[in-house]
Amino acid sequence: MTDDQPTDIGGYAAALDELQEILAALESDTTDVDQLAVRVERADALIRHCRSRLDDARLRVDQVVGSLDEV
Repeated sequence: MTDDQPTDIGGYAAALDELQEILAALESDTTDVDQLAVRVERADALIRHCRSRLDDARLRVDQVVGSLDEV
């Protein structure tokens, strides 16, 4: 991860992969103190993105299931 990392997160799977990379780096104590806050902020953005994607998927599934009940 660099200071000029893209703000575009991409899909759910990509965000989850990046979160796992950040977590592994934090757990291994290899993260430079100067990059710690940057990584934590990025993790926060990724978590929010994943939650949003899950909420959207849940809503869509509920709508489809609801429409099946009407058939």
